[in-house]
Amino acid sequence: MNRRHLLKSAAALTAAGLPAPAALLSQLAQADELKPLGKPQPFDYARLKGHARTLAAQPYKAPPDTLPPPIASLDWDRWQSIRFRDAHSLWRDENLDFQVRFFHLGFTVRTPVHLYEVVDGQATEIAYDGAMFDYGRSGVKAGSLPENLGFAGFRLNFRDDWARDVAAFQGASYFRAVGASKQYGQSARGLAVDCGLPRPEEFPVFVAYWLERPAKGAKHVTVYGLLDSPSIAGAYRFVLTPGEPFAMDIDAALYPRQDIERIGIAPLTSMYQFGENDRRMANDWRPEIHDTDGLQICNGRGEWIWRPLVNPRDVHVNSFFDDGPRGFGLMQRDRDFDHYQDDGVFYDRRPSTWVEPKGDWGPGVVMLVEIPTADETSDNIVAFWNPKDPVRPGQEYLYAYRLSWGAGNPRQTPLATTQATRTGLGGVIGQPRRYFSWRFAVDFAGGPLARLPHDAKVEAVVSPARGRVEIVSARPLDAIHGWRAMFDLVPDDKADPIDIRLYLALNGKPLSETWLYQYTPPPLAERRF
Repeated sequence: MNRRHLLKSAAALTAAGLPAPAALLSQLAQADELKPLGKPQPFDYARLKGHARTLAAQPYKAPPDTLPPPIASLDWDRWQSIRFRDAHSLWRDENLDFQVRFFHLGFTVRTPVHLYEVVDGQATEIAYDGAMFDYGRSGVKAGSLPENLGFAGFRLNFRDDWARDVAAFQGASYFRAVGASKQYGQSARGLAVDCGLPRPEEFPVFVAYWLERPAKGAKHVTVYGLLDSPSIAGAYRFVLTPGEPFAMDIDAALYPRQDIERIGIAPLTSMYQFGENDRRMANDWRPEIHDTDGLQICNGRGEWIWRPLVNPRDVHVNSFFDDGPRGFGLMQRDRDFDHYQDDGVFYDRRPSTWVEPKGDWGPGVVMLVEIPTADETSDNIVAFWNPKDPVRPGQEYLYAYRLSWGAGNPRQTPLATTQATRTGLGGVIGQPRRYFSWRFAVDFAGGPLARLPHDAKVEAVVSPARGRVEIVSARPLDAIHGWRAMFDLVPDDKADPIDIRLYLALNGKPLSETWLYQYTPPPLAERRF
């Protein structure tokens, strides 16, 4: 019996002039109350930053990652059968626009997260309670787990649909949100450390979250997080506002324990197996498989850049130098179901995520890391901001930014944007090929293109880092009310990646964003034509 039924039963008895039985009142209390752990303590963001600074001055102490025997052996299916009982949702009976539900530890999620509720500047830890969960066919008995087990994270539900969550902080490192499609996709992290270097990456984790009870009628909720790792500690504040897009306004205060070679601010993590431009791993019945299909950047000079993603043979790390970036993000531009044909996970609905810095982030690089993957279960794409100046222990580093999760970019360019990138063997149809070349067909739409007459002298401006470009053209494409740029690249004898730059221009003025591509030619022995 859930709390709503219990409330109705108690109300019915009271209306009849009868007292509710003690057993019913006991069940009502169990369905309603979350057990506190310890006494309330004063809390605000300033205290959290002080705590993170103090933590960074001490030797790192790794959180426990050993699970109790009843859940340590659970496979994916049995772990997934453990369900949170909605009657125990935080703020369920506060008549608020938000509720919070908790994730259970298990499978690969082995690091517990401490959860606190903040009310009127006082924080109280929420105790794990087996009564919160329905263990289903997991084989785990509710009373067999220790009372200090902790949680794997939490999910946020909004009034417009209590059945489907709008944000999830699951596992100690990753979090994500949904836009209007209510479809999850890529994830974000608090911080990346040494990502893309030839050694194991360090994953800073959130060891605790503080959930601030919102005011009645408030359309946003504030969450605080404490980050920790061998190299750095940090304090985070998230202001979460559901909608289209879902907005996360984030403040981060970082306190390094030691020098860090490569720090990644606002890291995004996604999956790209294959798409229309990269068919190397296309051995699936579906035409395309990816959470996102490109990296978009608006740099400090106001130039808009589109870099299609690839699934490389080897790890690729690209750096896009900038000063005062205006934004960057991993985007899912292709929204056509027919291009995916996936009616299970719906890649056409996956949210794009745009990072918009607040204030001047100074000089640095937007970094894109692409890792080979053979299937869709592995996240192999990472994008983040890496500041030019190295971080040093004993210093405080403050960053503020907004993450926008949704179908498109909340900040629009006035120029035409890339609609599709297709590649294949080059040459002229009907004529014998005498050497190897690779064809690129790039479609642009939007901006000023729809207003141009068909005889406009639009030029495709192509600049490869190496090799020779030939058969360059730009012509109207009525099907998308845009234009198609096409060219062949004849690579040199090297098999190293070749960076290519392309944009459309009219009378020397750009009509489109800048398309960047990194093409890796096959070895000479494999260049069949």
